[in-house]
Amino acid sequence: MSAEDEPNPGKPKKRAAGAELVLPFVGLVFTIYYFTTIIDVPWTAQVSAFFVGVILIGLVIALFIRTAINVRRGEATLSFGPLIAPRDYVPKRAALLGLTLSYIFFIEWGGFTITTFFFLFLAMLLLSNGKHKRLILALSLSLSIGGYFLFIVAFNTRFPRGPVELLLNGVF
Repeated sequence: MSAEDEPNPGKPKKRAAGAELVLPFVGLVFTIYYFTTIIDVPWTAQVSAFFVGVILIGLVIALFIRTAINVRRGEATLSFGPLIAPRDYVPKRAALLGLTLSYIFFIEWGGFTITTFFFLFLAMLLLSNGKHKRLILALSLSLSIGGYFLFIVAFNTRFPRGPVELLLNGVF
């Protein structure tokens, strides 16, 4: 490709910063939502959650300010191009988003362990294009069982209880 074929020969390509702001924005919204859900918990948990949330909000605001400065200097744009490029990844990304939303929806009925297993299994299968099924099965199973022992047994979190948690409740 010659210099004449390039869109802006001699000019550095501007970074598309808009796509980089999607996850921090979602994190900011989630943190604000999370603050509304910790009202009824013990004050020590509120302090810890507030501390972590304030740090996250501060980092997101710093990123927004840095991005605004870079856009103002002409070093970046607020383009979302990298979010949808390359185009052949869009269906896989949409499927992964669908799996994530399904996980959030079904965890209430399936419980933490089974829902986590199916999410991990299907997501890894999707991302690996269906290769290494036995490895993915073993990894998903061990991670969901490990999550059960860590979060349900050891930390006694309030994750939704499903058939596995109810069955093993008497054991642990």
